[in-house]
Amino acid sequence: MTNAYQAAGVDVEAGYEVVERIKKHVKRTERLGVMGAIGSFGGCFDLSQLGVKEPVLVSGTDGVGTKLMLAIQADKHDTIGIDCVAMCVNDIIAQGAAPLYFLDYLATGKNYPEKIEQIVAGVAEGCAQSQMALIGGETAEMPGMYQENDYDLAGFAVGVAEKSQLLHPSNIQVGDRLIGLPSSGIHSNGYSLVRQILFKQHQFQLIDYLPTITTENLGELLLTPTRIYVSSVLPLVKKQLINGMAHITGGGFIENIPRMLPKELAAQITLGSWPILPIFKELARLGQLSEEELFGVFNMGIGMVLAVSPDRLSAVKQILEAQNESFYDIGVVTKRMTDAITFDGEAL
Repeated sequence: MTNAYQAAGVDVEAGYEVVERIKKHVKRTERLGVMGAIGSFGGCFDLSQLGVKEPVLVSGTDGVGTKLMLAIQADKHDTIGIDCVAMCVNDIIAQGAAPLYFLDYLATGKNYPEKIEQIVAGVAEGCAQSQMALIGGETAEMPGMYQENDYDLAGFAVGVAEKSQLLHPSNIQVGDRLIGLPSSGIHSNGYSLVRQILFKQHQFQLIDYLPTITTENLGELLLTPTRIYVSSVLPLVKKQLINGMAHITGGGFIENIPRMLPKELAAQITLGSWPILPIFKELARLGQLSEEELFGVFNMGIGMVLAVSPDRLSAVKQILEAQNESFYDIGVVTKRMTDAITFDGEAL
């Protein structure tokens, strides 16, 4: 049976090798509540150990999008797993939940154990940064569905919050300051547009440098992993210093900031209050993109936005400074007149 399956393109032995290779990476993510070892039919987590009185589980699932195509093209697979974790965990922390555990799903055309190990090592690193356990996952070898060197990666994260401490739009009030935490770059959104501009319209290669960015070539620049904000934000959540939070992911500022607001309120953003990263300026120039297009697709240098009451602002800044976390006062919550988000000034 194994020989017949292998002849059909599925290497069972390689699958067994992958499990052995990733065990050491999974082990470094162990935390309170984990039950059993990887390899069971399902991952188990004991909520009773956490001492949460009214636990609410907050879940998030996501992938990495077409950023994966660049990782495959560059044959660089050790950071894409961080992106996958970040896309999930930044969403659940934005609800006020402390991350607990993560599961990943990896589908590939051919199982190369060394490459799979690199990918899962990235997932484990993301989990370690997120203070959550990697308790399971699935690697599916699917010849005929994927080309030999292609793969797709998705993840699923679960966090927990006290019911009374969930971040809800009703917490946000007129006058709350909007504090932006910087991104590390493009993160994992907008890559279809990035590829269209850089590689189709302008015929750049991954080894090329952009005119105004000489420290990294395009491969290095575009594969910079998404920032994970758990260590910076969770202490603020635990002290109940934040009224709301928005992960600036797909849809940029325009879609994501209004998601944390009640319908009667709006966000007024002060352009120029934080540095726009050079990559966004280059994309704007090369793609002839308007500010509306830029802020509707990209994070523009801000990966997470916190809504903070003015009387708590000093405490929030003090904690962020103690963690060496950069931050910018980028706007204010106002009554909504027409649009849910407005911009003052010019970004570029």
